[in-house]
Amino acid sequence: MLLTVAVIGAAHGLRGEVRLDVRTDDPRGRLTGGAVFATEDPRHPTLTLQRVRRDGPRTFASFAGITDRTAAEGLRGIALLIDPAGEELEADEFYPHELRGLAALDPEGSSLGTVKDLLPGAAQDILVIDTGADEVLVPFVAELVPEVDLAGGRVIIDPPGGLFPDRGQAVS
Repeated sequence: MLLTVAVIGAAHGLRGEVRLDVRTDDPRGRLTGGAVFATEDPRHPTLTLQRVRRDGPRTFASFAGITDRTAAEGLRGIALLIDPAGEELEADEFYPHELRGLAALDPEGSSLGTVKDLLPGAAQDILVIDTGADEVLVPFVAELVPEVDLAGGRVIIDPPGGLFPDRGQAVS
């Protein structure tokens, strides 16, 4: 399974630079000059990162062979992909594709829904739980998600009152 490191956005300037929508937990480690990314675009099966610069919260990049604005606009929407095989994760680290589809249960074993996605957050990642009627965003921290059982196909969520609709209100 390939992981998305970033998605190419709009062209920036006249010399082939583009804005990146960064999707990785390690942008400084993965978005470095010379890095080669796979894509699903037949026009550009691989892209070699030539230069990266950051301007506050924004990230801009240029790629080998992309030298003008027109060529840069042609890259818009392309996902930069890597194969994480061989990368070691800590015991409490997970890739989004490992969590998608897991049953979300409360500590008593009652269903809360299904894990739809894992979103990167500024302070912590966010689990998106599909309840069937709604989507609930749960901070992916040990206090709220004390257990992830990949083999068992489930995550245990200990939500505060009011987080999940129809499961009780927050205590005042």
